Amino acid sequence: MAGAPGAALANEPNQETGQDMSNEQAENDTQPLTLEDWSAFIENVRALPQQMLEKLPEDQRSDPRIQEEVTRLAFQSLISVGLDTLGGDPDFPQFLPTISEVMNVGQPNADTIYRAARIAPDGTYRLTGLRGSLNQAVVSQVVPRNAETGKGRAHLDLNEISVDADGRFDVLISASKPEGFAGDWWELRPAANRLLVRLVSSNWAEERSPTLSLERLDLPMGQGREEAGAFAQKLKAAPVAMDFLGGMFVDRVQALAEEGFVHRFKPFDITSAGGLQGQFYYETVYQLEDDEALVIETEIPLECPYRSLILTNHLYQTTNWYNNHSSLNGDQSPPDSDGKWRVVVSNVDPGVRNWLDPAGFKRGIIQGRWTNCSDTPVPQIELVKLAELDAHLPGDVARVTAEERDAIIRNRRAAQLQRPHW
Repeated sequence: MAGAPGAALANEPNQETGQDMSNEQAENDTQPLTLEDWSAFIENVRALPQQMLEKLPEDQRSDPRIQEEVTRLAFQSLISVGLDTLGGDPDFPQFLPTISEVMNVGQPNADTIYRAARIAPDGTYRLTGLRGSLNQAVVSQVVPRNAETGKGRAHLDLNEISVDADGRFDVLISASKPEGFAGDWWELRPAANRLLVRLVSSNWAEERSPTLSLERLDLPMGQGREEAGAFAQKLKAAPVAMDFLGGMFVDRVQALAEEGFVHRFKPFDITSAGGLQGQFYYETVYQLEDDEALVIETEIPLECPYRSLILTNHLYQTTNWYNNHSSLNGDQSPPDSDGKWRVVVSNVDPGVRNWLDPAGFKRGIIQGRWTNCSDTPVPQIELVKLAELDAHLPGDVARVTAEERDAIIRNRRAAQLQRPHW
């Protein structure tokens, strides 16, 4: 699968993740967790970094620094799955963080906050909250891979649903619409077991995220002592999800390079794999020395509510966008005076406003996206010497001083931290 976080999260690794068990498995998992179960879980965790390293070329597998980075990635996978293991409950659902700058697995988009809630396909749920003003706020139904998806809508666009005078929405989610129900209703797909929400901001400081509350209506309130074996079942399922999430994209950079897409963008569309409608991706491997730069240039579609560029490292982890100038969207990077969008990628700040910082990584991926745009051009990209960069840019290209850059990054960080991540 080409790399895209939403699509990856919109599919469970398989149907054997605690959602679809045989009678024998179910009977065994009514027994309380034993120390042997815990030891088995620890052994699975212990094996994950080595499994991930085996996907990499030999020279990378034997590099101590990469070994440490892979182990850190495995730990991030553990934390992401661990949150769902502890808090995911289809009877008492809540939207929990899935991937982020801290849990940097699955290559999160810098502009997007991802959260997910466990649900049961035979349940009846109510989704309420304030709509907010984000560029995009989309809830998706997640189904196990190769499971029956049904004919219902896969996605619910919060920017398109009806709201009252105070901007509040109220949506019923169930397999069938109750007779006589006149409110907003979203058909629950037959195998859906999670709701994934993508909260995409183009103006981090000004746009407001929606508030989200999810409750199950077909069961009474009140949560007693957990049934014997319930946590054992979740813990036994966790390693499968960890292996999937941790190893999902670890070899993506190498694979794309072997396809020949080094400093040459490859377009791809993953709508059929769980991606959002209207979203178009392109990406390339970058390989940069400190005295080099890449110049990206493209026309901007006449209608384009969202565009962005992000960087990853050699393990396809999104380059830290909180503390570096390593992502750009339409609000953060206006076009040049001739209407073209130009972005410079280099490990040394060239003083150009539209700059992407690899943060010391010499190899990784540049990924761009157009969302709901009238056209989807694939940008040109050129490798140049940093000393000759000005010859490849317009004379009036927008520039910033070192002091201005520092202020921009500080303001970016403050705006991102003030977004609701939980």
